[in-house]
Order: sequence, then structure tokens, then C-alpha cells
Amino acid sequence: MLGLGTITKKVFGTSNDRKIKSVRGIVAQINALEEEFAAQTDEQIKEKTEALAKRVMGGESLDAVLPEAFANCREAAKRALGLRAFDTQLIGGIFLHQGNISEMKTGEGKTLVATFPAYLNALTGKGVHIVTVNDYLARRDADWMSKVYSALGLTTGVVVPQQPDDEKKAAYKCDVTYATNNELGFDYLRDNMKSELDQMYQRAHHYAIVDEVDSILIDEARTPLIISGPAQDRSEMYRQIDKVIPGIEALHFELDEKTRQASFTDEGNDYLETQLSAMGLLPEGQTLYDPESATLVHHVSQGLRAHKLFTKDKDYIVRDGEVVLIDEFTGRMMVGRRLSDGLHQAIEAKEGVDIKPENVTLASVTFQNYFRLYEKLSGMTGTALTEAEEFQEIYGLGVVEIPTNKPIARIDENDQVYRTSKEKFDGVLEQIKKANAKGQPTLVGTTSIEKSDYLSKLLTEAEITHNVLNAREHEKEAQIIADAGKLGAVTIATNMAGRGTDIKLGGNVEIEIQAAIAAEPDTDPDIIRTRIEAAHADDEQKVKDAGGLYVLATERHESRRIDNQLRGRSGRQGDPGRSSFFLSLDDDLMRIFGSERLDKVLSTLGMKEGEAIIHPWVNKSLERAQAKVEGRNFDIRKQLLKFDDVMNEQRKVIFSQRLEIMEAKDVSEITTDMRNQVIEDIVTQYMPANSYADQWDTEGLYAAVIQNLGIDVPVMKWAEEEGVDDDTIIERLEEAAQKHMDEKTAAFGEDTMRSVEKQILLQTIDAKWREHLLTLEHLRSVVGFRGYAQRDPLNEYKTEGFQLFEKLLDTLRTDVTQKLGQIRPMSKEEQEQLVAQMRAQQEAAIKAQSDAKARATEDATGQGSTAREGFVEGDPKTWGSPGRNDACPCGSGKKFKHCHGKIA
Repeated sequence: MLGLGTITKKVFGTSNDRKIKSVRGIVAQINALEEEFAAQTDEQIKEKTEALAKRVMGGESLDAVLPEAFANCREAAKRALGLRAFDTQLIGGIFLHQGNISEMKTGEGKTLVATFPAYLNALTGKGVHIVTVNDYLARRDADWMSKVYSALGLTTGVVVPQQPDDEKKAAYKCDVTYATNNELGFDYLRDNMKSELDQMYQRAHHYAIVDEVDSILIDEARTPLIISGPAQDRSEMYRQIDKVIPGIEALHFELDEKTRQASFTDEGNDYLETQLSAMGLLPEGQTLYDPESATLVHHVSQGLRAHKLFTKDKDYIVRDGEVVLIDEFTGRMMVGRRLSDGLHQAIEAKEGVDIKPENVTLASVTFQNYFRLYEKLSGMTGTALTEAEEFQEIYGLGVVEIPTNKPIARIDENDQVYRTSKEKFDGVLEQIKKANAKGQPTLVGTTSIEKSDYLSKLLTEAEITHNVLNAREHEKEAQIIADAGKLGAVTIATNMAGRGTDIKLGGNVEIEIQAAIAAEPDTDPDIIRTRIEAAHADDEQKVKDAGGLYVLATERHESRRIDNQLRGRSGRQGDPGRSSFFLSLDDDLMRIFGSERLDKVLSTLGMKEGEAIIHPWVNKSLERAQAKVEGRNFDIRKQLLKFDDVMNEQRKVIFSQRLEIMEAKDVSEITTDMRNQVIEDIVTQYMPANSYADQWDTEGLYAAVIQNLGIDVPVMKWAEEEGVDDDTIIERLEEAAQKHMDEKTAAFGEDTMRSVEKQILLQTIDAKWREHLLTLEHLRSVVGFRGYAQRDPLNEYKTEGFQLFEKLLDTLRTDVTQKLGQIRPMSKEEQEQLVAQMRAQQEAAIKAQSDAKARATEDATGQGSTAREGFVEGDPKTWGSPGRNDACPCGSGKKFKHCHGKIA
């Protein structure tokens, strides 16, 4: 019997069906123009772009010119790339232009779809950003689609890390700019640390199309982007702590794998106190519960997390002596990305590699708040419906499921659940052998490098030829994916999200042709193309006859989207295909989210070893578990955003203020207002309103005037005059301060003084903002404890964050006024003296360097200073009590901590 909802959908269609139907008329208009645009010359296509841009600049809406713009773009793409966009691709482009997420299945041509709304919105002259998940895709898509934009008369740029400034600025000035989400966010932060307008990279945030939108706006939105600078080096502390952790037993700590947190039990704290006291890290009489131990507790907790929650070759790999994080969603190496709060240093200590110092935050923004800067935002992905609520709530983005060009012919089988991991992998191996015997290409999905390696070992033992795609094979990925659809191919992939290369049945013919042309430079390329295309057509048919691509997943991910991305690699463009998931009760998802009940059910059924349970109910219960995890992750991101929103409002104020200062030619009015406010504040402090003259602190006021304004005026005499009140004093101080600044301007010159004012303003704002960020970080780390006192941590953070911001503005005014009051032009003699001083410092530095080299040579030859009297190599009692940074008593010339005081 059908439910009411099902019957209603059959009669009225789903809301998604109605959305698709609403744009069919626009598609019909575009198709009706096809013949007219096909008759245009290449030059006329470019002229059409100019004509459309003039109409848009003249006030005509983008919606009004959409059919002509899309028809022009389709014709340009057909000529430049030999690709004619399907109606479904036009539909996807229309919804992108309207500010939605177009969910399009793998192989439906999302890269081409983006050109339509990008072209249309670029007609405004404000620039369009197309956002990709990695540099490889940004370069590839920009290179590939620039042919289309060029045919339309538009410019294309690409932004990548370590790019020269001129190149980057030019890329942002283009009509369409391809870039990664990280680089866009970091450039936004860098721009707001610049002191000159012409040094800034980005223009206004007009329109962005985010490719793999779920990966960028959901998966990566848990952690903010941070630009940081080096802090105090504590590498020795991490190494010492790391020696304690291996001795910790199960009763000493508790793990929460769901939240990835670790904490010590009372027994653990007792054990740590004993160990840390013995090592001299915990002073005598001090416990871990004392406030003075907060830093030590923090270090030990991070050491515990590094050892118990972060696994080598799953969460990170060690490459060239560096700990490189692995993105849990894409399986890619995140070179240059580091864990914060000393956790990365703790992992470095665990792996015995060089420990890089911790950093302090200079600027920070979340992806949510960065992408909400855009006037219009849209996105594309194969999997967004499961997160539709979050997209709507956080970004105001609707999700529209775009129909496939051809019906999906893939068979999705029910999950197979085994008791143990070994039984599961035996079942996986058996399935691969069966598929391989009939030539069916197999894509095997795993969740970690470790499991990929284990499966690879099994396949090698079974003498099955295969490729492994994971973070280690990053450079070969395009070739491995291109070969994954070949007859009898077996490919193990750690994760398939955002790979950007389609798996085509029979192999990727274009990549094969390019390789063959490079290998046979003397042969006619047309002959090579004809030969390979004929062979490919035959191989493609054989693969189709074998059942198409078989996607075999060895575990379910905590997010349904990641599973759907893997499954979606099969059955592209109406190809045949098959997918199945092999699971065991040992899998992380099953183990953490309630496998006990299922284990009891399987035991009751009396399942034999090697048997699997296969039933739609199992699929449903697993999807419910995944939905719970997704809901929890959404809450984490929402909470992060609520806290960041507090900072974001303040960030907007500071950044917009900086921009105003940079754009202004003359900021003397701002500095004057600041100075006058400071004068009011100090007069109010020392001459309170409604107080008597004998209650005034005129000596304090005199000292404050000299300190803050840099002027020596007879404040105490003024205060003794009859009828003088606080307003009179304020007026006289303002006049004296203004006269003082006018004299400085005359001495410096008008232009120099205006430039000095601007630089002092910007430098002071930046310094104060950095201090404020650090204070907010500390506030954020302690405000959570307010919950124990029945007070809402978020409200506490908002209230105290606002008070801190007000304090920032007060101290900013004072600092700027003080600095401007103290500056003065230098005389010729002073300038010469400064040059001589700098030269002497330079010579001293060179001498110190040569002395250090000489000492190093002496150390190497054993000729250092003399040893302490009575020093005996093997008897520490004879060494005295040197400090950590004192010279070693052995006479080597080295510091004690680097010589005999070195901790083994």
C-alpha cells in the first residue's frame, strides 16, 4: 500500500520536479536561438559579448539577457572544445546563476556547466570567482575553459600558492578567476594586512561558483583559516612530555572517539604527577590541579591525543622528515596545513622529527564567513541533498537536483555485513576475483592508507594486478583514474571526493592519444588518433558487456555524501555499472555507533564464519547512524560559526576601517577626532564632572598630557584661574595639541605628515587587532567552563568579547595619539648618527657570526674553553649547578642544555 506522501508526489510531482519544470521554458528559448548563433563568425561571438555587456551596464537585468548569453556561450564552447552542452547542463547553469547549488551526478560535465553562469555574471565587469578543491583542478579547469572564455572575448586567470605578486594581481583582475578555497581565504586575510591599496589582490566579492561545494562549505568548514606568526620555541618541552606518554596504561585515560577528545583519570593524574616531578617539569609541592600547571596540563593532554587519537598513514604521513596531514574527506595530503594548540608539535615529537615552533594568530576567518562576503554564491557537486538544511540555514543556498542526461543504469546492491574484518576482506577478495575473471574493472574504496596497503598486499598475494591511489600516489592520480575503467583493471582508492577526472569505460581515450603522440613524434597524429579510437571502441564495448565499472566499498564513511561520491563513479552518462558495500562489526562507524545490538542479532541467527547478512533494513539502520553523525558535525560547525560570528562583526568593522584609511588621501581628521577624544577622557579622569576644584588631580593631569599628547603646557596654572572648568581645559588642550601638530606638519612637509599619520594608524590597528585575537582565543578556551555555573558560554563570550572590543578602540585612540605626539623630524646630525649606529650594529653582527664559526671550529677540533675545576665526565656531582643556558662546565663552549645537560 502506498503512503499519502508517495501518492501526492505521483500526482503533483516533488518540489524539485516543479523547480526543474519552471526553467524548461528558458531552455527552450536558448535552443530556439541555437541556429542563429551557429551562423555567427568568431568575431561576431566576441562582438555579441560587448553588446550584452553594454546592455547590462545600461541597466538591463542579467535574467533578461540570459537566453542570448547562454546561447552565445554554448556556441563558443562547441567551437573551442568540440562540446555541445546538453539541456540538463543548461538547467544546471540557470540554477547556478539564480544562487543555488546544482546537484549533478558524476560525469554530467559540471566543469562546462560553470562557464554559462560565469560568462553571464562576468558581463557586469565585476569579476567572477570559480572555486575548486585543489591547485591541480584550478590550473586544469582554467587552462581548459579559458579557450571558451577567450572565444567569448573574456579574460581568464588562475590563483595558486607561491604565485608572484604581479601574476596574482593580474589573475584577480580577469573576468573569470579560478582559485582554491584556501588561497581565496588567505588572500582576503593578506589583503587586510596590507598598508597600500595597490598592494591588495582581490576586488569586491561579487559572485562565486564553488565546485565540490559540499567538500568546501561543509567538510572543510569545521576549522578556520589562520595566518600566524612564530611564538616561543617549546620543542624541548614536547620531547620530554613525549617520553611520559608511552608508559600510560588503559586505566590512566579515557577516550571519546566521537569528539576526538582524550582526558586523564584520577589514576592518570597521580601517575603523571609522579613522572613529571621526577623529570623536574612539575615543581616540588605543585600539583596538576594548580592554576600554575595549566600550560603543563595542556601539553600532556595534547601528547595523549597525539598518541591515542592520531594514527600514522591514516590521519597523517611522515614525508621528508615532516608530519603532513591527510584530509579525511579527500585522502589528499594537506601540505603546509598544521594542527593548532600544540597538537601538531606533539605528533612531531611522537614521530621523532624536527619540531617546528607553535604560532600565534595574526588573522583568522572561517570558510562560512568568507563565502558569505559574496553578493551572490552558488555551487556544484554530485552530493548535496543530504546537507540541504545546512546549506539553507548557513548560506541561504537552495539545493536543486538536476536530472541526468541519460537514465542511470547502475545497480546498487544492499550492504553485506560480516562479523569480523578478516571475513569482510576475504569476501572482498572473492568478489574482486570474480569481477576480474570476466574483465569487469573494479574500483575498491577504502577509508585509510593502512587499509589500502593491507588490501594491496592481499591482491599481490592473490597475483591480481592493481593500482593504489592514495596520498602517497598524489602525482600519478590522473593517470591511475584514467586507467581505472580499462578491461580487467583493479584500482584501490583511499577516497574519490574531488578527484576531478572521470573514470571512462575502456580507459580515457584522450589521455591515451596524448601519451601515444608524445611517444611517437614522427607518426601523423591523425593516424594515431584513428588507431587508438578504434581500439578504444572495442575495449569500451567489452567492458560494458562485462557489466561496466564495479564500485566495491570496504567500509561506510561517517558521511553519506562520501559514500555517494564513491558510488557515483560508476554508471556515468547512462553506462552500466554496479556498486556494493562490504562492512564488518570492526569498522569504525559500526564500532562507535552501536554495533552491540547487531552483534547480538548475528549471534542469535547462528551465522557461520564467512557468512554475511544482506537486508534493506541493515542499510536503513546504517543510514540512520550516518545521519546522526552528520547532525552532530552540523552542530559542531554551527557552534563554531556562532562564536566566529562574534569575531566576524568586529573583523568587518576593523577591516572596513582599514580600507577607508587606505582609500583616504588625508586621515588628519580621523587622528584629530581620536586626539580630541583622548583629551576628553584624560580631563574627565583627573577633573571629574560636578567636582570641586580642590578635588581635581592637576598634577596627574599634567603628567598625562605630557605622556599622551607630547606637549608641555601649564595645566596646573590654568586650573588655578577663577571660573575655569573642565570644558575650558579641554578647549585649551585641543588648541595646544593642534598647534603642536601644525608645527610638526610644517617641519615634515604636508605630504610626508599625511603619509606618517596613515602608516601609524594602520600599524597600530594591526598590532591591536593581533592582541585582541589572542585575547579572544584565551577567552574562548575558558568560557566553556561557565556552563557549569548555569551561564550560557556563547552569551558570556558575546558580552566579554564586546567589552574587549571597546577596550581595543579606547587603547587604539590613545596609542595613535601618543605615537603622533612623540614623532619629530631628525636633524642632519641625528640622521648621520643613526646611519653610523646601524653600520656599527651590522659590523657587530658580522663579527658575532665569525666568532660563532670560530667557536664551532674549536668545538669540532676539541679546542674550546677550559673545563670547570674538578670536572669529572661521568660524575654529575662535580658539574656544579649550571643553568640551562649557561656554558657547559666541560669547557666545550656550548650551552649546558646542548651539551652535558642534554636530555637523552
